[in-house]
Amino acid sequence: MPLQFVYWHNIRQPRHSVLRNYPLLGYLRYFFESIRPELRQYFFESDLDGKPFSRRQRSIVYQRAKNVRQTVPFGMQTNSQEVGFEWIAHTMFPVHVKEEDLRVTVGSSRCSQPYSASIYNISAMSYGSLSKTAVTALSAGAKLGGFAHNTGEGGVSPFHIEGGGDLIWQIGTGYFGCRDSSGNFSEELFEEQVGHPQIKMVELKLSQGAKPGHGGILPAAKNTPEIAAIRKVVPFTTVASPPAHSAFHDQFTMLLFIDKLRVLSKGKPIGIKLCIGNKQEFERLCQEMMHNQIFPDFITIDGAEGGTGAAPLEFTDSLGMPLYDALAFAQSMLQKYNLRDEIKIIAAGKIITGVDIIKAISLGADICYSARGMMFALGCIQALQCDSGRCPVGIATQDENLYKGLDVTDKRVRVANFHGNTIKSTIEVMEACGFSGLDAITPDKIFRRVEAGRTRSFKELYFETTEPGGILANGHQLIYN
Repeated sequence: MPLQFVYWHNIRQPRHSVLRNYPLLGYLRYFFESIRPELRQYFFESDLDGKPFSRRQRSIVYQRAKNVRQTVPFGMQTNSQEVGFEWIAHTMFPVHVKEEDLRVTVGSSRCSQPYSASIYNISAMSYGSLSKTAVTALSAGAKLGGFAHNTGEGGVSPFHIEGGGDLIWQIGTGYFGCRDSSGNFSEELFEEQVGHPQIKMVELKLSQGAKPGHGGILPAAKNTPEIAAIRKVVPFTTVASPPAHSAFHDQFTMLLFIDKLRVLSKGKPIGIKLCIGNKQEFERLCQEMMHNQIFPDFITIDGAEGGTGAAPLEFTDSLGMPLYDALAFAQSMLQKYNLRDEIKIIAAGKIITGVDIIKAISLGADICYSARGMMFALGCIQALQCDSGRCPVGIATQDENLYKGLDVTDKRVRVANFHGNTIKSTIEVMEACGFSGLDAITPDKIFRRVEAGRTRSFKELYFETTEPGGILANGHQLIYN
């Protein structure tokens, strides 16, 4: 009788054609569709498949986080003759590199509290997007490993502080943690928060790679009293993060705002984060910095391939400059306007191995961020449920039944292990290639196959010009006024 009821209900309902034609068997279609990602990942996906990270990439993070065997047997699995294949030229005479040499001091001549940063740090992920146990484990891992943890634009939570790690406080268009009742920037609240000794740098977010130029919404249902207290908003209300900042409106006023933040923070490094889009706007920023001698202490370049918990398809797939192109362009512009000695570049976007770090540094980065790599170290299985609130490993969820399964004591060690082993692998590759220090990593030693039988170095692809003041080899137009 129950089956008969389902049968008669389905042949009369108007919404699902499959169920009208196959009132009982049609449910198999929805069942198999619901487990399709798991079937692909566990049964059909090869080690080199999988997006945005392949199983091979995920596995190396798991192995380094657990401090277990990190070698691969029997040789290369990738096709070295395939267009896009990249490699680094090694030397006949390897060198020795010290781990202490892989730290970078961030702070321009206008900064009185410079920060010595690891070359590999935790990228921006807010509490609210991530669970309290995930945030605490990341911060605690950063403390164990001696590297920094970016708070994300959701503000500095008690769980960031509880972990004890060095923090990079990110401030977005919502000014969470330093906003008044109207949603505008509050100097008093900023000065009160930024004085915390764990906050080492401040990052002003203009845009991110996964959804550049797009604001966000904190739904009323997720705006709990706890989150509202952290973000300085009214609980159980819908709060919008607009696409643009209200504290400034162009390059010059943004530089004035950066200088204000530096004064209010008593000289801590102040930087900006952006995904480069309009190249003329970035060059105009460089011109304003040179003319006014006001500049951020660092610029974080987020590639279009960067991740996020949730973003519109059009923004994720079609907006923003990819990381390598953006790094090379920013490096060229800062050098052109003699700003490179004052400003450090931080790279973000799918950086999880020592080779990824070296490639980014060769194109201009001083420091690298990783978000999803650190999530893998926490136990992320790439279930692609980040926007559902049902993350099966308790990372991207506020469901206590899920996040209580993430043990902070264990996961903090895995985060520290992943960082330490990645730094170790970076050193090993540097030594094999003859890079005696970070300054020795140059783009002419890294190659990409561009077509059958033809390779080009990163220097040729991203930096060399056809004529002075002309077109860069990658198509970028240099602008002279």
